[in-house]
Amino acid sequence: MSDSRRRVTVLGSTGSIGMSTLDVLARHPQRFELYALTGNRSVDRLFDQCLEHQPQVAVMACPDSAEQLQSRLRERASDTRVLVGEEGLVAVAGAAEVDVVMAAIVGSAGLEPTLAGVRAGKTVLLANKESLVMAGHLFMAAVEDSGATLLPIDSEHNAIFQCLPGADMGGVAKILLTASGGPFREWSLERMRRATPDEACAHPNWSMGRKISVDSATLMNKGLELIEACWLFGVSADEVEVVVHPQSIIHSMVQYVDGSVLAQLGNPDMRTPIAHALGWPERIGSGVADLDIISIGRLDFEPPDRERFPCLDLAAAAVKAGGTAMAELNAANEVAVAAFLDGSIPFNGIPEVIEAVLDNGLRAAVSGAAISGAAISGAAISGAAISGAAISGAEPSSLAVVKQADERARELARQIIASR
Repeated sequence: MSDSRRRVTVLGSTGSIGMSTLDVLARHPQRFELYALTGNRSVDRLFDQCLEHQPQVAVMACPDSAEQLQSRLRERASDTRVLVGEEGLVAVAGAAEVDVVMAAIVGSAGLEPTLAGVRAGKTVLLANKESLVMAGHLFMAAVEDSGATLLPIDSEHNAIFQCLPGADMGGVAKILLTASGGPFREWSLERMRRATPDEACAHPNWSMGRKISVDSATLMNKGLELIEACWLFGVSADEVEVVVHPQSIIHSMVQYVDGSVLAQLGNPDMRTPIAHALGWPERIGSGVADLDIISIGRLDFEPPDRERFPCLDLAAAAVKAGGTAMAELNAANEVAVAAFLDGSIPFNGIPEVIEAVLDNGLRAAVSGAAISGAAISGAAISGAAISGAAISGAEPSSLAVVKQADERARELARQIIASR
């Protein structure tokens, strides 16, 4: 490999962020070369990517998929080696040959490999928000200990990063986290209850995977981003305000104590934050069209409707509770979203399941006893049941503790769904 180019591992190359990353990388062959690509189950897509980009290593999530990919690559005389599972993901994230890790695996599956890249001191481009949601304290401690460079890829956090003066947060009064409002921004609560998975996945501005699209429809995506912002920028939940901005042109803002508000604007295309992070501290081309502010004409803002979108308050409550509450929130959400997508629960059942899981976890933390899922399956969606609960808030001491909380919350969520 050439020493003059930065070597990149793309975790989750078959997803939307991964594919956008490959597009940006291909525009700068003099700057970057690929070391590894990874995928979940999409053998066809990863096969095509390997032929086009010729990475040294490819990783598939399951053995059968890895075997299929390796066989097909051999038939094409490809030198790409194929690894399998979490062990393979961790290996390509922390490999000595790698300079940059794009962490774009969706969900909790991205935690271990992303953390491996951090512990190895890589430049980590963080698109996997669950790493911070689940294990923010451990994750940020690892960044500090290893000297890794952490750059945010979510358009909102990347915008905030661009609007901040640097490591010093002095003079910052508030972070304004923008949200499109999703496909149901103008829907009534009654209509939302009847929403189908296809309707929930029809985002008005962004092209995303189904899980993230549903998160956007419930505004849980914004709740997870609120948690991520707290860890990335060292602020409390009360210092982050969510603002609905339907056009998705202003990606987020920072308000200062002197009355100034700095905003980052751009077309809704993930290649912009990806190029910013890949080139940082320089600027490189992304392939995104220039923003025509005249044709846009207007920028609208409104507060989020917390009655129709209770996931925002659930996320804020989890931040304030501390400890493993954020990991439990994420786990419950992943299970509930999957259940909605397969038709097991209605759309409004997603926050119901999450609140029931959080309420159970907080009560258990106080009483030391678990509560049956059936007893709380009808919990109201107010956030009040958990916002004032008294728990220690002690941060987990290890990743094993986080994983135990994650699995406990998933099992409880399954029980609650089964009891409905």
